[in-house]
Amino acid sequence: MEELIKKLTEVSSPSGREDTIREVILKELEGYIDGYEIDKLGNLIVWKNGQTNKKILLDAHMDEIGVVVTNIDDNGFLRIDMVGGVSPYTIINSKIRFGNTVGIVGVEGETVKDLISNLKDLSFDKLFVDIGAKSKEEAENLCPIGSFGTYDGYFIKQGDYYISKSMDDRIGCVTIIEIFKRVQNPKNTIYGVFAVQEEIGIVGAQVAGYNIDPDVAIAIDVTAAGDTPKANKRTSMKLGKGTCLKVKDGYSISDRKTIETLKKLAEKYNIPYQMEVLIFGGTDARGYQNTKAGIPSATVSIATRYIHTPNETVHKNDVEATIQLLIKYIEEGI
Repeated sequence: MEELIKKLTEVSSPSGREDTIREVILKELEGYIDGYEIDKLGNLIVWKNGQTNKKILLDAHMDEIGVVVTNIDDNGFLRIDMVGGVSPYTIINSKIRFGNTVGIVGVEGETVKDLISNLKDLSFDKLFVDIGAKSKEEAENLCPIGSFGTYDGYFIKQGDYYISKSMDDRIGCVTIIEIFKRVQNPKNTIYGVFAVQEEIGIVGAQVAGYNIDPDVAIAIDVTAAGDTPKANKRTSMKLGKGTCLKVKDGYSISDRKTIETLKKLAEKYNIPYQMEVLIFGGTDARGYQNTKAGIPSATVSIATRYIHTPNETVHKNDVEATIQLLIKYIEEGI
């Protein structure tokens, strides 16, 4: 599984540019699915036929946060804007990959006083990207306006921790892939949706479930951890304590029956879990709730440190617990 996490997280595919990661995921699923389609928005939808007419939809968004080039000055420095939730404080001094070109994010400051002021009140207006170009023309050839970029990060394993860019939500994609590989003859038909453009407003999920019309939809995503020094005191989720069963976040309330069923299965099979209430954010569950006449939807999360940075960190045991619990749900949850 570690090699799969490395493979998926190191792919650069921001919102609206998911083609590359979609190809990698589809290749990984060869021989483990009964069919697939790519819808008009670019969502990858795969399925494995079950023995009943019940349908369970598992969702993970395959896009990641990024930036887009908005302007280029005469000296070849790029101006950028965020694609998804990118903080200027996180991106400063980071490496950004635009295809085969890598740039460094810097901040303006003509004097020490200006620099201190800009750092105190940082915004994308005060940032630039240095790609080593000597002129506007050279920069335009390398990264024309409209080019998308992502953090230039890589995967490392440190003890039981996995660290990389784009764990949000490639770790959810890994979870679905592992489920499809491990489940041989599912009782219920399972659909896996690798959704596009979650990071800019839950775009793909709003249409992905329309033709499937499943009995239940479960989004698999990351969630904030509250186990670092002086972390948010209203956040209880911790790394290494099990999968997170979401009750509520800033966008949706999970279907009560689904969460209660998952909780009972976790207790029955001694799968570690923790209850999650997130006071901000949201997942693709919101999109499925709003689909057609409504789909009962819930979220199962993996606690993550340093979300929306180049070093998103998850715990090996939490990933495995999430996979095991969802397999049990597929086998007997509905």
